[in-house]
Amino acid sequence: MEALMERKRVGIVIYEEVEVLDFCGPFEVFSVTRMSEERRRDEPSPFLPLLIAERSNPVNATGGMQVLPHHSMSDCPPLDILVVPGGWGYRHHMKNVALHQWLRSRAAQAETVTAVCTGSLLLSSAGLLDGLRATTHWRFLDTMRDSFPEISVQYDKHFVRDGRVFTSAGISAGIDMSLKVVEQYFGEAIARATARHMEYPYPDTDSRRIQL
Repeated sequence: MEALMERKRVGIVIYEEVEVLDFCGPFEVFSVTRMSEERRRDEPSPFLPLLIAERSNPVNATGGMQVLPHHSMSDCPPLDILVVPGGWGYRHHMKNVALHQWLRSRAAQAETVTAVCTGSLLLSSAGLLDGLRATTHWRFLDTMRDSFPEISVQYDKHFVRDGRVFTSAGISAGIDMSLKVVEQYFGEAIARATARHMEYPYPDTDSRRIQL
């Protein structure tokens, strides 16, 4: 029980038309991390990933996947790490005052704040990336630059860390970013072991992987 109390709570925000891999990729990384590979089947992850939605109803992700959140925003427990994924549904929340207030409140309490893909635009619209370096999906780099001039948009980065804030490029880049969060908390060896378990190449570079 004591070990469970020490787990880092990771709140992953989901909403209608959220991109599946944007939230499932980080969920996978944080759920399969282990401090000891030899005790992988006996000990839980040091992270506790939780899916958070505005309401407790099932959420329809892209492609028709239905997802049941662990918590609504009103009954969400304290979070150590906040993850904001992207997806086509982000457009409906760019002026969602209630969501922005919740993000600002939770970001102020969290140790680490992250965004995947167009989730960076949601953090931007909440004012949480002002004065920081950040990135997003390649299709929205110009939008981010033009809409939020206070942000230093990084065109050549697959993921960006600026202090306690991490942002990533599109979709699968959230896996790389999450592995870097694991590294921040528990070191490179644990992060590399997590990637190896997933049979996923460890991100040795933060350079964007596609040509713009």
